[in-house]
Amino acid sequence: MVIARRPLLTATAAGTLLAALWFVPSANATDEPAGPSGNRSGPTTTTATTAGDTSAGPRLADTGTGIDTTPYLIGGVAFLGIGAALVSHSARRTDALSV
Repeated sequence: MVIARRPLLTATAAGTLLAALWFVPSANATDEPAGPSGNRSGPTTTTATTAGDTSAGPRLADTGTGIDTTPYLIGGVAFLGIGAALVSHSARRTDALSV
C-alpha cells in the first residue's frame, strides 16, 4: 500500500500557518482611554467638529484619499499569475507522467 505523504505535509504546513496567523493581532483604530495624569500618550491633534456631529463615540482616523494602491494591485496580480502558472505546470507534468 502506497501512502501519499506530500499532500499530508502540504496540508499540515498550511494548517500550521493558518493557526499561527490566527494569533497575529489586528490593527484596530480605537480610542484609547486617558492615562493616570489625564493625558493621552502620543501626539495629540485637534479637529474641528461640524455643527451636525453630535456622536459621542470614538472617532476613527482619517486615512485620506491619496493612497496609491497600484503597487499592491500589480503585486497581487503578479502573485496570482505565478500561482496559476505553477498549478498549470504541475497539472501538465502530472498528465505527462501518467502517459
